[in-house]
Amino acid sequence: MPTWLATHTASLLLLLACLAQLSRCNQGKVNFREKEKQVLDQILGPGRYDARIRPSGANGTVADAPTIVSVNIFLRSISKIDDYKMEYSVQLTFREQWMDERLKFNDFGGRIKYLTLTDANRVWMPDLFFANEKEGHFHNIIMPNVYIRIFPYGSVLYSIRISLTLSCPMNLKLYPLDRQTCSLRMASYGWTTDDLVFLWKDGDPVQVVKNLHLPRFTLEKFLTDYCNSKTNTGEYSCLKVDLLFKREFSYYLIQIYIPCCMLVIVSWVSFWLDQNAVPARVSLGVTTLLTMATQTSGINASLPPVSYTKAIDVWTGVCLTFVFGALLEFALVNYASRSDMHRENMKKQRRQCELEHAASLEAAADLLEDGTTTFAMKPLVRHPGDALSLENARTCEIHMQPKRDNCCRTWLSKFPTRSKRIDVISRITFPLVFALFNLVYWSTYLFREEAEVD
Repeated sequence: MPTWLATHTASLLLLLACLAQLSRCNQGKVNFREKEKQVLDQILGPGRYDARIRPSGANGTVADAPTIVSVNIFLRSISKIDDYKMEYSVQLTFREQWMDERLKFNDFGGRIKYLTLTDANRVWMPDLFFANEKEGHFHNIIMPNVYIRIFPYGSVLYSIRISLTLSCPMNLKLYPLDRQTCSLRMASYGWTTDDLVFLWKDGDPVQVVKNLHLPRFTLEKFLTDYCNSKTNTGEYSCLKVDLLFKREFSYYLIQIYIPCCMLVIVSWVSFWLDQNAVPARVSLGVTTLLTMATQTSGINASLPPVSYTKAIDVWTGVCLTFVFGALLEFALVNYASRSDMHRENMKKQRRQCELEHAASLEAAADLLEDGTTTFAMKPLVRHPGDALSLENARTCEIHMQPKRDNCCRTWLSKFPTRSKRIDVISRITFPLVFALFNLVYWSTYLFREEAEVD
């Protein structure tokens, strides 16, 4: 036989052997799937398993011991945190695991790792509910996102994907420099701790998806704890996880704090305008006041009506007071300007009278020089009125003495009118007081925030 023919014959025989082996493997797989069906019928068949009866506790060694259920969750996303409604929405994968001795089966030498079910009504389920839930729904696209795994030694794993809207009572005293703690509470509804106990899974009971992004918050950390509750009907097992959120301040700095500062500074432009520019100063003051009021109402519209004062209320209230004070300052300047005009008119009239009196005295002197009239003899006895006139003259001399000048009086003397002095003083006083307020405000609330964290 030629060599090439012997080689091709050997290859053909090897190929036929592989095909036969593959056929036997496929037949084994078919038989293996049939074994899974037989196992399911064996452990869950009619009259074999009753889902209404809870499993025995402590691996079936103690009949009256409570069933232990281990819980862990995987936090997939947090869609929103609503300050007004005080709630937050979360999507998570929820898992429970417990032992049920009635579901043990033969794994055929490790070939059956676990059995998978999609119908939760086939086996006993813990009656867990979310205590602070407002709304919730399951996910059914494309198929219901739920499964039950039964392991050979009787362990049952239940996993489901759900979306929840949960209540989150908030303390907004430091808003928007605050931190909020939102809880997720899970408890048994009907089984007491004598029958059912929930425990956090050892190791890592709560997992959070990587790169969790929230628009206005940052998830700093989370803590797991127990929250068993006692009522008239008994004590019920409860689990909770506290999510600590820190509010992102950069958004509020850009949207609230900087615009309010700009409005306050714009209101100070009125101090640099001429006191006679009444339409310009009134328009500027009223416009900034209305804008600041609109800004304040917009901020309060997004927050719940609480009975205490928030940090943002202090800020907007003081900024509104500064803007209103700038408008009142112009009213004072306008009044002082009219007083200055009246005083100037009085001075002019007094000066006119003095000039007329001086002219009359000069005319009388001229007549005396001409000898047309006789002058009266100087009396030898001084009248009481003369003594009073002398005393008044001395008093005037005392008041006429020059006063000591200081730097402030010298500087203010450059501005002759009271209205101008009020504007000049306001240019310095308003910015200094506003800067002092900023120093007190930020030091107070930032230190309070750090104290609450500690």
